Amino acid sequence: MSPTEAANTDLQPIAAIDRLVHQPARLMILAILYIVESADFLYLMHQTGLTRGNLSSHMSRLEGASYVEIKKEFVGKIPRTLLRLTGKGREAFQTYRQDMIQVLEGLAD
Repeated sequence: MSPTEAANTDLQPIAAIDRLVHQPARLMILAILYIVESADFLYLMHQTGLTRGNLSSHMSRLEGASYVEIKKEFVGKIPRTLLRLTGKGREAFQTYRQDMIQVLEGLAD
């Protein structure tokens, strides 16, 4: 790439990327929840490879942003934590996908 081509590459959309979504662990969680209607804690833990503490921490951050809804219930006497992507979370993930596509397509080979 010549210096002129590099100067014409617009990298400003990178600054608009949602950092909450962009973090790899949260991106994995959101990607899974984007595909499935809801998922329980253990399923997410196994799919992402995160520890209980890390997954719990990232879930809390996503819940704080209203990107996921966390529901705790009991199956018999066993507690179960379910996560579901909210409308706001679905929109944030879709926006993130489009922003990344725009950024990557704007780069010259």
